[in-house]
Amino acid sequence: MYNGLGSGLSDLARRSSAITRSISAENFTGEKGKGGMATVGTGASCARDLGIGWKVSPSVSIAPGKNFVLADIRAEGAIKHIWLTGAFESWRWMILRIYWDDSDTPAVETPLGDFFANPQADQYAQINSLAVCINPKCGCNCYWTMPFKKRALITLENISDRDAICYYQIDYIETKLEEEPMYFCARFRRTNPLPYKDVYTIINGIEGDGQFVGTSMLWGVNNNGWWGEGEIKFYIDGDTDFPTICGTGTEDYFCASYNFDVDGKYQTFSSPYAGLSKVSATDATYRSNRRFSLYRWHITDPIYFKKDLRVTIQALGWRQGGRYLPLQDDLSSVAYWYQTSPAVNQPPLPDKDGLEIN
Repeated sequence: MYNGLGSGLSDLARRSSAITRSISAENFTGEKGKGGMATVGTGASCARDLGIGWKVSPSVSIAPGKNFVLADIRAEGAIKHIWLTGAFESWRWMILRIYWDDSDTPAVETPLGDFFANPQADQYAQINSLAVCINPKCGCNCYWTMPFKKRALITLENISDRDAICYYQIDYIETKLEEEPMYFCARFRRTNPLPYKDVYTIINGIEGDGQFVGTSMLWGVNNNGWWGEGEIKFYIDGDTDFPTICGTGTEDYFCASYNFDVDGKYQTFSSPYAGLSKVSATDATYRSNRRFSLYRWHITDPIYFKKDLRVTIQALGWRQGGRYLPLQDDLSSVAYWYQTSPAVNQPPLPDKDGLEIN
């Protein structure tokens, strides 16, 4: 019988052995028949005339410096959907971590907004993609399938100086996996500023068997003029000086062309597989100190690797005489991939000051 792991339209008519469960502030454990039973919570005062079952605990308050367990699932199955929103001092100062199968090392470690390809989360921008949707007014949805053999632990750490109100729902299935799972991984990086003539590393140090499935970026421009002539490069299975895959330009990698420019102005867009979802406001198009929120999902074209993978992108603009100018921009990114191991060894996140967008 179908185990429910897939989610295409053609699968909906198939009988499945999967069991659906959901974790939220109204049911912290996801147990059957245990939702809506709270007697205390952030909505208790609002429900005082109605009592139990009437939206007593719609959200949680996470104190400064605290690491809150959003979900601790002890079963075999897969996370199918995460919805989350909140009143946060900064989305960069809410750190999402996901651990698979009792690993001490998180497979996912990234600021919250960046994970949802929404790094400028204080400025709403809609995303209509297959993997991530951002809906009014910053309702964040993730649809990456995340299988696990025996445990999934999801935490959210508040490194800001204020209480953080978080609304969330994590939908998952308990099911028998048909084969050893590939574990979902996501890691954040930032270089600010990029040293002159250096290339930006989206990810390196990935080892083993897996597939790269996406990139999201926040690109902060520190020069006037067009900033996206740089090539993305995928170094696969032992590549050293030269990559197996070499792109033609930054906007090309994000599935657009010619500077994202329509009639002399940047044009935002959001599609199932790629987008330029947000351009920070200013009156002039090609001026410094603008920020661009970008995403590119390799859903139909994953990058397969068998031994190792490294991904870099150049930051290139123009100088006089029709020559390229290596840029020293503020670059941050999240890399998304699947691999056979639940553990991911990557550099630690920057500290609070190193994460701040200013």
